[in-house]
Amino acid sequence: MSATAHRHAHDSGGEARTFGQPAPCVLYVGDTPIDEAEIAREMQHHRSARPAESRAAAARALVVRELLRREIDRLGLAVAPQSQGAEAHEEAGIRMLLERELVDRVPTEEDCRRYYDNNPDRFRSPDRLRVRHILRAAPADDIHGRLRARSEAEALIAQLQMNPVLFADLALRHSDCPSKNEGGELGWLQRGQTTPEFDRQVFRLRQGLAAYPVESRWGHHVVSVDAIEVGTHLPFEAVRGRIADYLELQVRQRELQHYLESLQERYGVRGLAEIEALAAEGKPA
Repeated sequence: MSATAHRHAHDSGGEARTFGQPAPCVLYVGDTPIDEAEIAREMQHHRSARPAESRAAAARALVVRELLRREIDRLGLAVAPQSQGAEAHEEAGIRMLLERELVDRVPTEEDCRRYYDNNPDRFRSPDRLRVRHILRAAPADDIHGRLRARSEAEALIAQLQMNPVLFADLALRHSDCPSKNEGGELGWLQRGQTTPEFDRQVFRLRQGLAAYPVESRWGHHVVSVDAIEVGTHLPFEAVRGRIADYLELQVRQRELQHYLESLQERYGVRGLAEIEALAAEGKPA
């Protein structure tokens, strides 16, 4: 009997129960049922905004675990797996199985070079902007405050268009950001270093004072882009290690997927496709 079947028997005399009734079951690996109670317990490890997606992820994890348990039993690897560090007995068996069945394939220099040549945009230093700003703050849910902040930001832009050298002075007097003490300086920014909506808008600006306020969750910003540094192409030698690690991981994931598919064919899985289809359709679990 598999570990999952033993667990079912131990928990409820051979049949998992919920509030005195058998837990419904639509998922099987071979002749071993994986009931809804077990899926519900596993769902806590697969958080999602949609319960159907969480349920599908939990069901997949339980199926994979049971497939690997069955194969470990078949090959006799469960007898004395040698644990490493804080590794649990089951984890040790799975590691030994995968070490035996999956071959580590190190990408060649040619593989890495081909990937580098075919994906030039992935291998360049990031664009950078040197930015100053003046924040007129207002809570996101304060409609009147937001309108007032925008109006104040527009008035500051009009002043700066007439006299740009006033930026530091206006920042000190009017900005609601601690950067006001440095003349509104945010320094050099790369994509992803600021609030997403601010980041997205600022990286579309041209050099100089923005002609309109930039809105973020914090309020409205008067923005000056003082310098733009476009990223440069990185040489192959600088990224070869990163490419090799990426390609090795991709190959291992493909081989693991193929291996799990072969185990599904060997032992048979029923119900998983239907659970995944419900998640894809957005229907309730």
